Amino acid sequence: MGRYLLAIETSCDECSIAIISDEYDIIAHEVATQLEHSQYGGVVPELAARKHYEMIGPVFQKVCKESGLTVDDMEAIAVTRGPGLVGSLLVGLSFAKGLAYAYKKPLYGIHHIEGHLTSVLLTEKDIPLPALGVAVSGGHTHIYIIREWGIYELIARTRDDAIGEAYDKVAKLLGLGYPGGPIIDKLASSGEATYQLPIPVMRDDSLDMSYSGLKTAVLHIVKKDRERFIQEDDEKPQDLLNLLASFQKAAIAQVLDRIEKASQKHNVRSLIVVGGVSANSLLREEVRRLGKTLNIPVYLPPLRFCMDNAAMIGVAGWIHVHREEPPELDTLDALPRWELAVAGTV
Repeated sequence: MGRYLLAIETSCDECSIAIISDEYDIIAHEVATQLEHSQYGGVVPELAARKHYEMIGPVFQKVCKESGLTVDDMEAIAVTRGPGLVGSLLVGLSFAKGLAYAYKKPLYGIHHIEGHLTSVLLTEKDIPLPALGVAVSGGHTHIYIIREWGIYELIARTRDDAIGEAYDKVAKLLGLGYPGGPIIDKLASSGEATYQLPIPVMRDDSLDMSYSGLKTAVLHIVKKDRERFIQEDDEKPQDLLNLLASFQKAAIAQVLDRIEKASQKHNVRSLIVVGGVSANSLLREEVRRLGKTLNIPVYLPPLRFCMDNAAMIGVAGWIHVHREEPPELDTLDALPRWELAVAGTV
């Protein structure tokens, strides 16, 4: 009989539970997505927490039925501890703690970004290390050196907006809807990058990034002549499509620039790009092209694992088990703001 781990992810608006084997195979996996937030132009924290409370029990029962397993069959439980929305995190943590107490199972609190970084292990078991791990999402634009699984060194981050946040804000500015990432990605493919938009370089020569200036540059262009960018019926003006193509090109160019510089500086053996924005079609294409230029293999999760999911939390959970790290239970609390450091500690 195999060894199994139960994983729970509720950091934002995805309620997900999975059962993962110690070889990172998915035994069962469910994701319940909250669609209600699109009408508000972003995730409403209180609404997200309430929906998690409603969904987590049925999702758990569905996973158990799908797998034919119970918590008695689990070697451990892993749950997202942070970062994220505090109300959403608390729902998952409370549920996980209840199961751990009731079934006397070790419980591990997992950093959400560690989950994303390890998501590539769901489909690729042997990734050359050290690797450059790039997390691009609505809340993060971070670059890590992965010396070994469980040990991460932060070498660069955004100093203001995350790349996904910039996508959402530009989409909202132009009345395109939420979430902005997939909407802009689709529309930008019909435009040409005719607008010159900034790609910042830090004065201190660090690898850090910044997206507030790019967002503001788009705002200034729109303010000058908003009528050019307003759609009539279902028709999108070419100026709008060109602006979106220009924005997307500049947003991704900054990430590519930092990846290239970091790869050359740190002599890594592979490149890993994860997080919600790693589903972007242009980013996936350009990252693969850059990997060939740098002569290092590139690993991207399948599209279904780019978004928040419990399967990736299960992989990270097994890494903590394999490293023989002590489990947590009584001391485990939500950490809405939590930096991923060496061995995943605060």
